[in-house]
Amino acid sequence: MGPFRLNLSRSGVGHSYGGRGFRVTKSADGRRTITVNLPGGFHWRKTLGGSRG
Repeated sequence: MGPFRLNLSRSGVGHSYGGRGFRVTKSADGRRTITVNLPGGFHWRKTLGGSRG
């Protein structure tokens, strides 16, 4: 499916796109997560918005 993924869970359907170094994910509850992975073990993740259970 390339850089696009469909995520199925009990709470609904989400999706993500990107590759190993950069990925954006939107969860079923509306949260958007940006993940950056760089060589040497550096990684960064930021979650934005959505509902909180």
